[in-house]
This record gives sequence, structure tokens and C-alpha cells, in this order.
Amino acid sequence: MEQAYHFDTIGQYNEFNNHATLHPLVSIVDFSKAKERTGSRMTFGLYCIFLKDVKCGNLKYGCGYYDYQEGTLVFVSPGQVIDVENKVDYYQPMGHGLVFHPDLIKGTALAKSINEYSFFGYSTNEALHLSEKERKIVFDCFAKIEYELGQSVDKHSKKLIVSNIELFLNYCERFYDRQFITRENVNKGILEKFENLLNGYFSSDKPHGIGLPSVAYCAKELHLSANYFGDLIKKETGKSSQEYIQNKIMDVAKNKVFDTDKTISEIAYDLGFKYPQHFTRLFKQKTGVTPNAYRNLN
Repeated sequence: MEQAYHFDTIGQYNEFNNHATLHPLVSIVDFSKAKERTGSRMTFGLYCIFLKDVKCGNLKYGCGYYDYQEGTLVFVSPGQVIDVENKVDYYQPMGHGLVFHPDLIKGTALAKSINEYSFFGYSTNEALHLSEKERKIVFDCFAKIEYELGQSVDKHSKKLIVSNIELFLNYCERFYDRQFITRENVNKGILEKFENLLNGYFSSDKPHGIGLPSVAYCAKELHLSANYFGDLIKKETGKSSQEYIQNKIMDVAKNKVFDTDKTISEIAYDLGFKYPQHFTRLFKQKTGVTPNAYRNLN
């Protein structure tokens, strides 16, 4: 039977990894100190960033799988569940991690901006793959935090620890931007699939059954997390995924408006709008005129 663990405190996670707890709200973990283990299911009430240096089975995140290779950073936020599967034999964990409790950043600038680091909402198959230079920066940030954990607590301790965590996350944001650029061909393939998905959606009866296509629906169909999908579309097109969908709706709507056999209300329902007035409002917002006025102008 698969083991299941719940980690709601730094002390619990340190104990699991055979680590001393130097601070009740934050830890730098060296996984080589942990005892050998098998695959397990872990639920976190903590922010965790894992840099593993050894292949240790397939991670399961939701319904998706990721073959967890060496040299990747995976981000976990409170409430997320990670499964390490296909590892029935004992193995020695290797690598490092930064783990901190949400209480650590309360009252700080980072608490206000933590949700802006959208990679905490990425799936494990969207992990950050580091270059050697980037790995050195990660270890340098970890070393600065670890240094502070080894010092006597004073009035500067929390500020310095949190500032270094924020610095690390800002570097990760830069690394992800680099990854989006270096994987441009893969991204363009996803953009093409997104376009085909929307074309297929509006040429089917799905608008009647499902309604308007949502960002979450499109991301799921493309096997991506909503956060990663949104960031990718923004970086590739300069538009949010919601804007992209709305523009597609308008492209389809403009053609349908020319069909004078149908009323504007019927066209709205055909597109998936629940209420025709919502269609009219969006159409005017995007084109400057109402659907009826557009029909008459053309």
C-alpha cells in the first residue's frame, strides 16, 4: 500500500528528511541526509522548491505524469499533492530544496506578490529545466538563506531571509522567461493546437452544450496547467489567453452576423453565450458598434 504523508510544518518535513530544524518557518534541505525511501504521496501545507539531482520515479500531479529527470526545479504551493510513483525499491534521495511556511512571509512585501509567481501553479510536467549557470545561481541563493539560518536571530533575520527568497523567486521568473524562448518551437506547436482547438470548438455543437470556451477548458484540452498555458500564450502573442479566446469569438461572430436568416440572439446562443445582451456588450466593446449596426454597415 502506498505511503501518504502530510507536511504542515517545517519541523515535520525536516524530521522526514533527517534534518535539524534551525528555524520553525523555513529550511534549506539537503536530501542526501535523508534515509532511503520508496515512492509516496505527499500533501503540503508549505511552499516548496525542489532541485533534485537524481532520477527518483514518476511524479504524479493531478491526473498527469512527469518523468522527473535530473536538474529540474519543481514548485509546490500549500494545498498541492505530489505523488512519486513507479519507485517500489528503496532509493537514496539527492539534491536540495527550499521549504517555507506561509506564516514566514506574512506582513512582508512578498506576501502581497507571492501569487504573481505563477509557476507555483504549474504542473510538474512544466518544471523549470536549468542551465549550469542557473544552477549555480540557485545554489548561491540557497547558501545565503542557509547562512542566515545558522546565525543568531536578530532584528534583521526575517527581512534578510525573506529578501533572499524573493531574490531567488525573481531569478526563477527570469529562468522561466528564458525557457519559454528556448522552447519556442514547442510553444508555437501549442499555439497552433490552441488555434485548431478553438476552430474545432466553434464548428461543433460544443457551444450549445458547454457554452463559451474557458481558459481552464482550453488548458485541459492541451494538457497544460491554466497558469502555464496563460503565461505561454501571453509571451507568444502579447495577449492574455482570455483576450485570445475573445478575439477568436469575435472573428467567428463577425462572419455569423452576416447570416441574416438568424437573429442576433440566435447567433449569440450559437456561439455559447448564455445571455444575448452579454454577446452584444462584448461585440460593441471589441468593434465599437453593436452586432445589428455591424450587420447594417456591411
